[in-house]
Amino acid sequence: MITVNGVKRTLEQPLSVTEYLEKNQYVPVQVAIELNDQILARELYGSTILKEGDVMEIAEAAGMKKWTEQKIN
Repeated sequence: MITVNGVKRTLEQPLSVTEYLEKNQYVPVQVAIELNDQILARELYGSTILKEGDVMEIAEAAGMKKWTEQKIN
């Protein structure tokens, strides 16, 4: 089980961050990802496999600037 934006989710199979985003109708280039309290570089989305216990926050483009500023400050 992983947590995404505060909601517990069960993965039926291992997925990369990119696969999870696409499966859930997100456009990977339009979101920022925080995985386990670390901002994940977009170029790592495809090679980062979600695992049991991961906590992921997805910020969409509309709120991304504010979210990113809060995480940096």
